[in-house]
Amino acid sequence: MSTNPPKSKQIVDEAKRIEEDSLYSSKGHFYAGQCWSGVGLWLGCITAVLSAVAGTSALSKFDHSTTVAGSLAILVAVVTAIITFTNPNEKATLHKEAGNKYNSLKNDVRIFYEIEASINEKEAIRKLKELNGRRNQLNQESVQIPKWAFEKARVGIEDEEAEYQIDNQINDEKKNKAPIIKTPGKSVKKV
Repeated sequence: MSTNPPKSKQIVDEAKRIEEDSLYSSKGHFYAGQCWSGVGLWLGCITAVLSAVAGTSALSKFDHSTTVAGSLAILVAVVTAIITFTNPNEKATLHKEAGNKYNSLKNDVRIFYEIEASINEKEAIRKLKELNGRRNQLNQESVQIPKWAFEKARVGIEDEEAEYQIDNQINDEKKNKAPIIKTPGKSVKKV
């Protein structure tokens, strides 16, 4: 008698690994994208303000205006160079696109193991290999997730930020309990 689990369970377990990997990757990319978007906004605003002040002081009639204008112009050039070098808007876009692709994969995997995995074993294995291929391709093509963004994603996932309310209700119903309705910051038990 074999102690190995049925092939269908192994297929679903592997699909859930792909789903979990995709969840962490999508959230990590979204956090990194949000950060780069903020960096781009701040650097852009600083550059705009410094440019306006430099232009205004260059046109003023005070003697020190040329020194102030020159100093601010150099500062504007430095911040502009930083923006050009780091390209925060492009990085934000790359992370957002990768996050969306991982999120799409996560959703497709969930549908596979919740609905489609009951198809014949050969077809389920083919579909699982296809989903794994998509994950591998995303891992190769996506920009790297910074460690801090991955850690923030991990904490958010552990705090159940990524759970669907319906999944909590289904799990509660399986345990013969009343569903728990989660709202940010508190849980309210439905009676």
